[in-house]
Amino acid sequence: GQPPAPGQAPGQAPGRPVPPAGGPGQAEPGRPPAGEAQPGRGPGRPDAPGAGPNGAPLPPNQQPGVPGRPFVPGGPGPDDRGFDRRDPRDQDRRDQDRRDFDRRDGDRRGLDDRRGFDDRGDLPGGYRRDAPDYVPGGFRRSDVDVRTYEDVRRARREFNEGGRLIIREPGRVIVRDDDRYFLRHDETERFRLLDRDARIERRGRDTVTIIDRPGGYQVFTVVDDDGRLLRRYRRGPDGREVVLIDNSYAGPPRSIEQDVVVLPPPDIRIPRDRYVVEADRADEGAIYEALTAPPVAPVERRYTLDQVRYSPTLRARMRSVDIDTITFDTGSWQVTPDQARRLATIAAAINQAVQNNPQEVFLIEGYTDAVGSDVDNLSLSDRRAQSVAEVLTRDFKVPPENLTTQGYGEQYLKVNTQGPSRENRRVTVRRITPLIQQQAQQPPQQR
Repeated sequence: GQPPAPGQAPGQAPGRPVPPAGGPGQAEPGRPPAGEAQPGRGPGRPDAPGAGPNGAPLPPNQQPGVPGRPFVPGGPGPDDRGFDRRDPRDQDRRDQDRRDFDRRDGDRRGLDDRRGFDDRGDLPGGYRRDAPDYVPGGFRRSDVDVRTYEDVRRARREFNEGGRLIIREPGRVIVRDDDRYFLRHDETERFRLLDRDARIERRGRDTVTIIDRPGGYQVFTVVDDDGRLLRRYRRGPDGREVVLIDNSYAGPPRSIEQDVVVLPPPDIRIPRDRYVVEADRADEGAIYEALTAPPVAPVERRYTLDQVRYSPTLRARMRSVDIDTITFDTGSWQVTPDQARRLATIAAAINQAVQNNPQEVFLIEGYTDAVGSDVDNLSLSDRRAQSVAEVLTRDFKVPPENLTTQGYGEQYLKVNTQGPSRENRRVTVRRITPLIQQQAQQPPQQR
């Protein structure tokens, strides 16, 4: 009850200097000193900042939110969740708190909020680049372990970023922009599934996945930190390299929506059954012709793989083969052994084309009918396309580097119906080499 002596803070022992302004236990300018009554808080209450019993200042190691925690001088104190950013023991608590937050269903917080936890590089879905199971390139090693579509649904998370819906699920990122959906998948997953001994190396800002192929060949897949494919090339035993896909020649990766190329529909002047070949009705000769034929309309320039993937009028310049000889169980992307044998004719045509030109690239496209949600169908179709590509390599020795995959869900129905349709649940293959390697195959035009 005695007033403090000159140079003495309230409740301070005589002869001790006044701590600097803003130090532990010192009132901030404009705030009542410790021990003085505040609205809604009486002196001596444990929730009164800086106030202990009878209004005495709390020792530094008893600051609110860090009971019993030694005080570390300098810098800000505990954050709004009671975690001291200067104490390394709180790092694990903060990490666990963030992981628990990410697991909550219905999470719609923006990605910027999540990145604010620290500066070590969080990814959509709360996955971290310093996590033990992180695969450099934006995805997790455990993503390949999903077995059923229920596993996929349980692991799915949604976020809002810049007015767009971002959906993160194992091995895939789906973006909804306006009324359109786009999917990007882990470009190394198929190779890691085919070769469990695949090596992953960090080279500057890029990540390279290397698999060994028969005959002393190696296949290199280069991706950036977000998992976007930059390049894919093959190196022979003599050290010579053949570039199959160069997705970086057009500059830094752009958003998916910026890769959409709008072209006039091609003028088809060949019979329909030669433009879209039905595999169950065609012989090997017709399939081979469709998978080696030139574009049905002029291709004015070279395009990136992403532009080919997301631009239907661009893909329409190449013939295609509908692999309608196989079907999938509802909600499944597994190719059963009896149906895998039906891919033999397709595999023979692709292998012959690759033997004639080792730089050939074929796009395996997955489609579904209109039953179910857009997101489920898009994800399921992409997994089905990847499964077919895996079977072509595992069972028929088609080089995996000459294949790429993409799912389109129900966006391009073959039969215009909203009900179940076997014809819409299909996988299609088309040659895209002239679209992505035009400059390598055609001499430049004279101006």
